[in-house]
Amino acid sequence: MVKTNLTSLRSVVTLLVSIALLFTAAHRAYAEESEDDDEEYIEELVVTGDLRSLPGENVESVFGFQKSLLELPRSASTVSWEQIERFNIKDIDELVALAPGTFTQSFFGVAGALDVRGTPGETYFRGIRRLDNPGNYPTPIGAADRIDIVRGPASPIFGPSKIGGYLNFTPKSARADSGQYLAENEGAISFTTGSWDKSIITAEVGGPGEIAGKDFGFYIYGEVEDSGSYYDNSATEQTLFQASFDMDVNDQLRIQFGGQYHDFKGNQIAGWNRVTQDLIDHGTYVTGNPTPLDTNGDGSISHQEFDTDGDGFTNLNPFRFDFISGAPGGALTPGSTESLADLEVLIGSTALLNLDPATVGTAKIDGSDVLVAPDDTLENEDYVFYFDIIWTFDNGMELKNQLYYESYDNLNENAYGFSQFHETWVVEDKLVLSGKWEADGVVTQWQLSPSIRHTDFDHGDDYTNEYFDRRDLTGPSTALDRRLLATRIDDDYTEYYTGEYTNLGIAGMVDVTFDFGLNIVAGLRWDTIDMESEQPFEKLLFASSNNFCNPATAADYEADCGNALEADDTVDGESWTISVSWETPIGIRPYVTASEQSTLIAGQGAELVTNNIRDDSIFDTSELLEFGVKGSLLEDNLYFALSYYEQERTDLSTQSIVTNQTTETEGYEFELRWAVTDRLLMTAGWSNIEVTNLASESSGFRFSFIGADDLPNIAPEVLYGGTLGGNVASDPRRAGMPENIFSVTGTYDFTENFAGHFSVIKADEVDSGYSGSVELPDYTLVNLGFVYQTDRWLLGVNAKNITDEEYFRSNFPNLFGGTIVLPELPRHYAATLQYTF
Repeated sequence: MVKTNLTSLRSVVTLLVSIALLFTAAHRAYAEESEDDDEEYIEELVVTGDLRSLPGENVESVFGFQKSLLELPRSASTVSWEQIERFNIKDIDELVALAPGTFTQSFFGVAGALDVRGTPGETYFRGIRRLDNPGNYPTPIGAADRIDIVRGPASPIFGPSKIGGYLNFTPKSARADSGQYLAENEGAISFTTGSWDKSIITAEVGGPGEIAGKDFGFYIYGEVEDSGSYYDNSATEQTLFQASFDMDVNDQLRIQFGGQYHDFKGNQIAGWNRVTQDLIDHGTYVTGNPTPLDTNGDGSISHQEFDTDGDGFTNLNPFRFDFISGAPGGALTPGSTESLADLEVLIGSTALLNLDPATVGTAKIDGSDVLVAPDDTLENEDYVFYFDIIWTFDNGMELKNQLYYESYDNLNENAYGFSQFHETWVVEDKLVLSGKWEADGVVTQWQLSPSIRHTDFDHGDDYTNEYFDRRDLTGPSTALDRRLLATRIDDDYTEYYTGEYTNLGIAGMVDVTFDFGLNIVAGLRWDTIDMESEQPFEKLLFASSNNFCNPATAADYEADCGNALEADDTVDGESWTISVSWETPIGIRPYVTASEQSTLIAGQGAELVTNNIRDDSIFDTSELLEFGVKGSLLEDNLYFALSYYEQERTDLSTQSIVTNQTTETEGYEFELRWAVTDRLLMTAGWSNIEVTNLASESSGFRFSFIGADDLPNIAPEVLYGGTLGGNVASDPRRAGMPENIFSVTGTYDFTENFAGHFSVIKADEVDSGYSGSVELPDYTLVNLGFVYQTDRWLLGVNAKNITDEEYFRSNFPNLFGGTIVLPELPRHYAATLQYTF
């Protein structure tokens, strides 16, 4: 394996050097023809030619200290707004081209949060953790001055966090780059159009000001989108507004405040249903209609109508844990020999699960034919406000108080049988006292930070009788597949939680640098969390996928169902980190980091599950061990970072399959950024990753929805009218995550006004689901574009997937990967016209 990894790395470097030499030759040929013009242009490109991609800026979002990427003893990347603009990055999933280790599986087509190192990550705003967003809405990036991608759990200074990693957004500000106010007002207005009726308008303005003789700076950004979609019945409407203000009250006191408003309306995209290898390889789709169940003729199937025999339980979603042909314990094995007769011995007649034989056939479908109904909706309204007070003492110490508030109101409805809502808010106040001591040959920086964070949630989930395969994608959604959703009647929820929790914490960090190059960073944190959660009995569906019971009263609930209607508890835990690095005389910095970080197990709407509180499985720790080497060579024009890591969640029973699974991850990451000339910038990335689900490894199986190819001896149309679920025995590695991902990007300034750019991403083949019965092919994604710019105008044109590669992303692979998959976008285009003032 090591030999294969090194060969892959060598291939990336060879490709990068070859491209660099080709562009360098072109650059020299051009320079010989226009040497005089070039001399004037070089002076301008010294500042902006690297698109702020090299590690010059301090990145506080890792440890809180003023350290550049080169100095940080952690695997991290930054993406500047100049890179975002140049490469036309429109959502966080596209960051994989510039940040290794960030390939993200589909969360029903919504780019809410990155998977970092193969596990769900988090999002921070100016160093404060945002509310959970695995797929509640696409995280907007247009208002960011810089995005920091930190791989591995956060350091203790930031509080409890997930194992995978996180993004930190630094908003556009009047002093985001240099720390100084803009000299004069400046701004821009842009319009973007493109494939599928893309329409985006942005406007931004920033500058200096003065109030009562006090200097201040401001920056305001607005964005409005009304776009169509490649996918049928899909569209995007969103409004983004962000404002930031920075004011010097006096020589010692500074305040920063602002906010962000984001209103999004679109829909989730489950992708293709009725997944088979033949569908992936040849586009051959099994057609047919299920048994009609809408007995009252209202156009939707209620939970009660799914209960065809009136016993309180659905008849279309049998769960089996005792497959005749299964592994010990009854888990289904890949390539199962289970016959229909074998299956009916276990579950009885499959007549209700059958498609109508008269309608069964095959057809070719397009990638745009997806499981979305016209009235499916995903709506989210999010508010963020912050207010910071910064006091600098005469002795150089600094006291910063950060106050942060966020709320979101979310609604998610899908005709195939899933609906959800969140009404959640959080407020956090963090005080940071920092200072620096200098002595002979040693400089010590330190931080002390108490904090308090309070979260209030109201969350409902409706996923009982969720059937992807009842819909025939060759026709519209009808009463054959449409379910009556809980959010439309405010009843019959599978899960419903209301509650709150308060986190008190205190952390300390120290950074010691010796004059011979040794650096030690260490930190310690203690948290205590007081929590309570309850379920309103009258809102719940019985029986359901979460409650296999039918209690008569709330008093009978826990005894009959084994679940808790309400629970409260107080938990506490410690987090720590220690890093050692050495700045060698030749510009190379080896480092090692060990860390243990506390983790709170919250759900998609930041809710806490009552059973997890009752069973003491709500709080856990993540561990990280990372070795790496970084370097800055060629007069600081070439930056590279190589790391090897092992990280894991430690408690097998403490997990949320949506937001925080128990995993062990190990892998390699390589990143290179090279300003080859003052005109040519190249980057390369490689990640080799293996994610093991520890709970599956311990038990030998995991629960999953059974796909057609999991039962090769049973005709698919026998089961497409419902869903078969059960334990599946297979490789415990996480499905849908390519073992190797390579990326190369380049941008070349041909003249003072004209620049071209490209990006190439190559990903290995993957299993669509945990069972491994369906494989998604490897792919190479190629993007090209150019920018033409004058003093006031900019025209950018981008073509993505120019080879029209057909490729797929696994959709929620450990649970649904055998039944649904997301076809990705074919060749498409976008053009932006911007006026700067």
